[in-house]
Amino acid sequence: MMRRRAAIQAVLASAAACTVSVSVPARAGQLFAQVDLRGAIDAQSGGLRAGTDVDQGALLNRLLAEAAPEGKPVFLPPGVYRVSNITLPAGARLMGVPGASRLVYTGEGSFLAAENAETVSMKGIVVDGANRWLDTWATGSLVARNVSRLDLDECEFIGSQRNALALEACGGGIRRTRISGAAGVGIYAVQSTGLTVTDNHVFDCANGGILIHRWEDGPDNSIVTNNRVERIGAADGGTGQNGNGINVFRAANVMIANNHVSDCAFSAIRSNSGSNVQIVGNQCLRSGETALYSEFSFEGAVIASNLIDGGANGISVANFNEGGRLATVANNIVRNIVAPDPYEPIGPGFGWGIAIEADTAVTGNSIENVSKWGILMGWGPFLRNVSVTGNIVRAVPVGVAVTVVEEAQQALISDNVIEGTPEGAVVGFRWGEPATADLASGEETPAHLTVERNRVI
Repeated sequence: MMRRRAAIQAVLASAAACTVSVSVPARAGQLFAQVDLRGAIDAQSGGLRAGTDVDQGALLNRLLAEAAPEGKPVFLPPGVYRVSNITLPAGARLMGVPGASRLVYTGEGSFLAAENAETVSMKGIVVDGANRWLDTWATGSLVARNVSRLDLDECEFIGSQRNALALEACGGGIRRTRISGAAGVGIYAVQSTGLTVTDNHVFDCANGGILIHRWEDGPDNSIVTNNRVERIGAADGGTGQNGNGINVFRAANVMIANNHVSDCAFSAIRSNSGSNVQIVGNQCLRSGETALYSEFSFEGAVIASNLIDGGANGISVANFNEGGRLATVANNIVRNIVAPDPYEPIGPGFGWGIAIEADTAVTGNSIENVSKWGILMGWGPFLRNVSVTGNIVRAVPVGVAVTVVEEAQQALISDNVIEGTPEGAVVGFRWGEPATADLASGEETPAHLTVERNRVI
């Protein structure tokens, strides 16, 4: 063992000495100029060979294990390296040329794993799962557990037979990374410790894009910004468990801002039981179900300045019956909510622009071309302390549908501009059925409602 360790150290020392003199083609040389190689160990000088069909996982593991304690990066020159069962030890730094340094999984057990580490980083590596079988414990091409600072930058993850990234109790950041072709979801992060997911492109994944989850309600503090998420399916079915571009579940204090999300089977952005969530400045296009959701047992949601174009519903702040309450829905554009029903309708069904239930202010929104109701206020007895003021609603059968079921509580509808609503500007509903004449005139208004100063055209 001592002789083998000495031999490995000799190889590594030699590799470190010749790192910056690697001979590469002209174009690859241009890419090398973008990679800081100071102190790096060249994996090829350490014995790794590009282009061979031999699984070189054991050799790459040895290089990483020797380099990590000294804080040295292991550098993969451009090429294809076939590996399996790679362990990223504490302090591991694996570097490559973006788009050119490629690890391809051979299908033997697991692909990449990191556990119980302060720092682990990968930069400029293509991780190709080749759609090959993964062992049952390997829930993703990269499985990371209890990594305080996991840093992924300019990487690419393709062809995972499960999730692309499966993270548990991790912090750090995922940046400027392309993720596609996962049979599960692109990024599954559970019990995070302040994770940043920014400037990534996640697309063509079978069941989800970016998932921020917890096993129980609690602070998560993740930030999801400036990502492009598109073409997300729901291969495993359901009525919203799958098929979401960005999904928060039981995670509090999450910020979701300035993302471009399109063509998701269900929601562009869906927060389930996520308290203190901010959903701000996102572009949500062609959603298959409700474009933007804050639902179930949450307290506190800011939904502002989003643009929603296309979907079966627009924005839903729902489930007062489960404790869902306390929100602001402001300055959003919601239009073209005319998609076909994604499944057999239940409850209020589909075809509304904005729906709210409890302790919520709806103001400054523009809603246009919606198939049933512009704004839905409450459902059955579930209405309390809702104000709908200063909105523009046009080209929709009913402008504002408000519940008049017994036990519904106070609500204010004022100073809205409502145009082109042939079935009424403001109409009281008992569940899904109209129960009043148009209330916009202010006459014969139910006691729990204040309807005033609306401009009906």
